[in-house]
Amino acid sequence: MKLFVGIDVSSKELEVAILTSELDDNVLFRGKFANDMNGATELKKVILELHSQREYQKIVIGMEATSMYSFHPAYFFQNDDDLAQFDTETVIVNPRKTSRYKGIFEESKNDQIDAFYIADFLRVGRYSVGIVRHEKYVALQRLTRSRFEVVKSLSRSKQHFLENLYYKLNKLALGDADTSVFGSTMMSLLTDNLSVDELAEMPIEDLSKYLNEKGRGRFAEPERLAKSIQKAIKGSYRLSAVVQNSIDVILSVYVTEIRTFEKQIKILEKDIEKLMKTIEESKILQSIPGIGPVYAAGVIAEIGQIERFENQAKLAKYAGLTWKQNQSGSFEGEITPMSQSGDVYLRYYLIEAANSVRRYDPTFKHFYESKIRDAKRTPHKRAISLTARKLIRVIDVLLRNHQIYRKEELV
Repeated sequence: MKLFVGIDVSSKELEVAILTSELDDNVLFRGKFANDMNGATELKKVILELHSQREYQKIVIGMEATSMYSFHPAYFFQNDDDLAQFDTETVIVNPRKTSRYKGIFEESKNDQIDAFYIADFLRVGRYSVGIVRHEKYVALQRLTRSRFEVVKSLSRSKQHFLENLYYKLNKLALGDADTSVFGSTMMSLLTDNLSVDELAEMPIEDLSKYLNEKGRGRFAEPERLAKSIQKAIKGSYRLSAVVQNSIDVILSVYVTEIRTFEKQIKILEKDIEKLMKTIEESKILQSIPGIGPVYAAGVIAEIGQIERFENQAKLAKYAGLTWKQNQSGSFEGEITPMSQSGDVYLRYYLIEAANSVRRYDPTFKHFYESKIRDAKRTPHKRAISLTARKLIRVIDVLLRNHQIYRKEELV
């Protein structure tokens, strides 16, 4: 017989319901504990006391992924020495899955009901994998997830910058110049105290010299670049002085924000690379062409021990890289949307890694291009998602066999 501990977690409390594997609605224990070290220790004592009375074959402790509030109790139970003496597993379950499961039986909602159905959800075996155990993966996860959030913030800032640049220089915002507007030289040019008319009338020699000095000689053809920039400027609409002053202030704010985010990303990536030197799986993933320490770290941090997953299909489902089937009788739908219900961080790093790998590895490049041709809509998005799904199979084999990547046929 097994023991299932369902915990509804809030910032301050742990609402608990404990069931056995016998299929009835009899709750073995109900209780409420503080969400701190003392409360978790009290709950542990209850679990151990129940186990001493019956000696259960397995103890499963589960709670929903509730932002940061579930981290400490999950980590506490997973790494407790007393519980480790028995077959104990701590799992984090998807709130959407438990909510759908509870909705079949119950319309009301409160903490006691939620705790019961979390335990019942565990009892019917719908949970997938336990949490990452070793602290080195947890430390890496904090860095890679923070990088993910900063990258998202950087992307939003760049989008807002482009939106406001369109008001000032619409042709330049649309990419009519032969360079990115997010380069340090271009951002300096766009936020310096020069009006649009001054930029449009500036001699090509002076603009070319400016680009060469600010770019520290990195531009191969500064004069040609200067001409393309000036052409885009001359073709853009003009604003009144009042509106242009406002836009200039906004652009300078976003430039500062973009540079700050870029600096923060470099700091995080430096620490990620440092920590990756201590992780064995790092060399395995980085042996795949196109995967560097950052993408490898993002994947490893979320997977943790590959043994948490029964097979590559379970790993793909955990990442949300599975597709919903649309079939009834003889009908088979051609459009199969991706589920996207798994670990958003793992999915992000797998897709980014796949996008890089397909540029360096001929096998992945051929696979990506074949999926581009087959796709009926959003070809790149669908092809790169399928390429990431293929990458999962390779990663799964390499990690399980502790094998370095050479060629796909060897894997």
